[in-house]
Amino acid sequence: MKQLIIIVKPFRAEAVLEAIAELGVDACSVREVKGYGRQKNYLDRYRGSEYSTAYLPKVEITVWVPATKYDELTERVAKAARTGRIGDGKVFVVPLAWPGPIEF
Repeated sequence: MKQLIIIVKPFRAEAVLEAIAELGVDACSVREVKGYGRQKNYLDRYRGSEYSTAYLPKVEITVWVPATKYDELTERVAKAARTGRIGDGKVFVVPLAWPGPIEF
């Protein structure tokens, strides 16, 4: 088993979730997160004045897949999330050591 932690821009999250569903992954976790990478921060406007925002909004999608499927899933996710600009996202692959989830 592998755990994929996928961090993408919010407007690309739906396309990534569709790519995940096409592969037959039936469970995932989705969270709103904030962070920054090479693009650092941006200027935002609130009530007419500009201010600097240090962290950008992102969406974190976590899925658990068999070790045989993670290569294909990683490629599909990267293709769905890519816009060609800095800050498209990251995919982290974490190997899982236990034989499976514990049901309770």
